[in-house]
Amino acid sequence: MQGTLREIDVYTIINLIEFGQRTGELLIESSTGKFWFLFFNNGALIYATDTDSNLTRLRDYLYGLGLDHALDRLATSKLGINVLEYGQIWQLLESQILNPTQAKTILESTMREVLFDILGLYQGTFVFEISPALTPKLTNLKFSQISSGFSRQLQTWQQFYPVLQSINQCPILLDNEALPHLSAWIDGKTTLRQLSRYSGLDICQIGQSIYDAIALGEVAITPLTLSEPQLAKTQSPRILCIDDSVTICRAVEYILHNHGYQVMAVSSPTKALSVIFQHKPDLILCDIAMPELDGYELCGMLRKSIAFAKVPIIMLTGKDGFIDRVKARMVGATEYLTKPFGEKELLTTVEKYSKR
Repeated sequence: MQGTLREIDVYTIINLIEFGQRTGELLIESSTGKFWFLFFNNGALIYATDTDSNLTRLRDYLYGLGLDHALDRLATSKLGINVLEYGQIWQLLESQILNPTQAKTILESTMREVLFDILGLYQGTFVFEISPALTPKLTNLKFSQISSGFSRQLQTWQQFYPVLQSINQCPILLDNEALPHLSAWIDGKTTLRQLSRYSGLDICQIGQSIYDAIALGEVAITPLTLSEPQLAKTQSPRILCIDDSVTICRAVEYILHNHGYQVMAVSSPTKALSVIFQHKPDLILCDIAMPELDGYELCGMLRKSIAFAKVPIIMLTGKDGFIDRVKARMVGATEYLTKPFGEKELLTTVEKYSKR
């Protein structure tokens, strides 16, 4: 199941998944290029995340519980990149740093955050893929039982505009006696969403408190600023190599890392999709002949995405035929690099298109 949000809204998509008792993963992309992942088991929502949070969101919830440095005691999760947070929550539970009630509350709060963000979208695309259920499972949400509450919540939030324009704005105290239940966290750097995570109050309760305090002259709100992804453009280019040969992956990593690039290598093309959405690489090196999903298909999928329509994609292959080059161009590939290639050839091609 796939399509655009002009054809079908997010409420209907999730209801169809629930009523059809489907198990799998829903990917939603907004018209601005932001992505969200939602995981279902027999129609029930068991986890949801976005591509920006990484572990920041979890750290916020732990901070609200007085567990600021809990994640530093854990090993890296073995789960995929788009469920890294989910794996860390389970490790915190197994390590008895979190109790089951706390872990369940965090998971349900993260799902509600994502639903708040996506239910008001009317421009973008979606893809639902049948896949095994995310395990282990701790909780689930029946969307049909909570959807009406989100409709009211979105209507309430709209009433705060234009005083509050984004959940990512930061309030500043003008009166130290104001908002005693939130004042400990209000420092001009903490966002409205973070206040919600720290306090356990929903975003509309936070919005109402800040909105009223602004009207009384007790609080000011920071204007919208450039997002982190925009500021990050000054860093060294992020390169992703996708090749089912572990040897090729390691060689590319070694060469590019030694020349100052940020490099990630993935041997599974299906896992690579999650890495791409999570890290938004500046350039992609992609093998053509791969199992499950070949390079042509992967390139074609990315070119249909707003966020990756112009990202340079260099095809890697042992083939050197004219037809293969034409086909690569037809699906939107930027360049074609024939294996085996040397260090100088790789660096010249990457340097040409990475805009370092």
